[in-house]
Amino acid sequence: MSEDIHHNCGVAAVCRLGKSAGAGDVTAMLPQMLLDLQNRGQLAAGLTSYQPKRPQILDTFKDVGAVSEVFRMSHPGKYRSILSEYSGQAAIGHTRYATCGQDDARYAQPFERHHGRLWKWFAFAFNGQLANYTDLRDRLLARRHYHFTLDTDTEIIMHALSYRLRGDSPPDIRKVMASLGRDFDGAYNIAFLDAMGRMFVARDPLGIRPMSWARKGNLFAAASESVALSNLGFTDIKSLSPGEMAIVENGKLRFERFAPNHRCSHCFFEWVYFSNVASTMDGSSVYMARANSGRLLAEMETEKIDSSYVVVPVPDTAKAAADSFAFSLGVPCVEGLIRNRYIGRTFIQPSGTRGRSVQGKYTPLSEILAGKRVFLVEDSIVRSTTLRALADQIRNQGRAKEVHVRVACPPIVAPCFYGIDMSRISELFAPKFAGRNYKGTPTPEMHKRMAKVLKIDSLRYLSAEDVAECIGIDSKKLCTGCITGRYPTEWGKKHFRRAKRQSRRGKEGVRTYE
Repeated sequence: MSEDIHHNCGVAAVCRLGKSAGAGDVTAMLPQMLLDLQNRGQLAAGLTSYQPKRPQILDTFKDVGAVSEVFRMSHPGKYRSILSEYSGQAAIGHTRYATCGQDDARYAQPFERHHGRLWKWFAFAFNGQLANYTDLRDRLLARRHYHFTLDTDTEIIMHALSYRLRGDSPPDIRKVMASLGRDFDGAYNIAFLDAMGRMFVARDPLGIRPMSWARKGNLFAAASESVALSNLGFTDIKSLSPGEMAIVENGKLRFERFAPNHRCSHCFFEWVYFSNVASTMDGSSVYMARANSGRLLAEMETEKIDSSYVVVPVPDTAKAAADSFAFSLGVPCVEGLIRNRYIGRTFIQPSGTRGRSVQGKYTPLSEILAGKRVFLVEDSIVRSTTLRALADQIRNQGRAKEVHVRVACPPIVAPCFYGIDMSRISELFAPKFAGRNYKGTPTPEMHKRMAKVLKIDSLRYLSAEDVAECIGIDSKKLCTGCITGRYPTEWGKKHFRRAKRQSRRGKEGVRTYE
């Protein structure tokens, strides 16, 4: 989306199985996997590797910056040195964005906890957000001698894991995850590695965030998105089921359910915006979902099309929808906006730099836009600040005759409490137009009022039901809280009730956590 909002992180894991588990470095695969997950976070990156032949059986390398910066990939000598020092037969990795916490290396993941007992010495990477973070934190602080150094739910998970790994013998790690699952509310994918060489990758019981896995010979790997596995050469890539965990122990891979899966609630935004267009999640292609949205928008089009119209995508996540929209209408799809590739995704940048980045992010081409009626195709509108600026640029700098915005997503009318940084109703564009009885389908009158405020010639969104059709997944299996106000967990519902009360009073304070 043009204004880019924060999103959850990306996790990855890889290890060797069977008799080969004692030999063969896998660490070199992690930076490449994380590069394919860079769209999920640009603030920090890191990895933890397992190598029983070195004093630091588990060792973690992480820092602030993009993946290529952290691992010094532009300096071959330094890059090889890092990979050599942290070589191992199993490794987990993480790329981070910040919903909370400061921009320093302490918040980078994986988190590692040292201990003399090997099963209590562990590292983990976390993708998602615990909606009941504050409750969990208060419960721990109510006990004697608990202290938190970081303002993040990742630290809560570290304490919770540490507590459940106590005792004089290694506990069953399925039971450890089952215990966590009974306490946690929200989205949580976890990649875990301990100093005994045990690894697990777990997906929360609702499957809110995606998690893919694959096996090729004696190599097992998992990642937040399938593209990180396909680019390693894996072909038979599957999605981890909600409430399921892949466990590697003694060189053997097994799958166990740690929590019942009464229903799925996959985040629809993964297909609309967050995920790499080359990824496939839960059996549904990201590219096809976006292309379907463009086709559906074209079917709804009421403008009388002639040669004066052109379609312009907002790069890059709207391109598949724009191409499909243009093809269905028989209208040229042109690059009327050129993106500065060195600025990156402002949605997943710290809020203090987002505004400055957006100003120079796009350049309209008057040679293409002058005198044209422009269909500007967006994947979504959250705050609308940047869209207004874009429409103004297209009309003034690009000298377009008209600007018609088509959005391959429904209006965002409610906050997210599961890992997307839009936690206040007041920061959203659409709620003031939706009304109390809004059910997820924008009306023509709603479109007209919004277009007037945005100073564009027309506006059209998809509906909540349209999204399910585009993705090819039953709407009952999608989390649509931010477009319908209906949340899949108890704490999500609690936060929304509170957000609505505070919005009416003008005193919103709900926070999101990483």
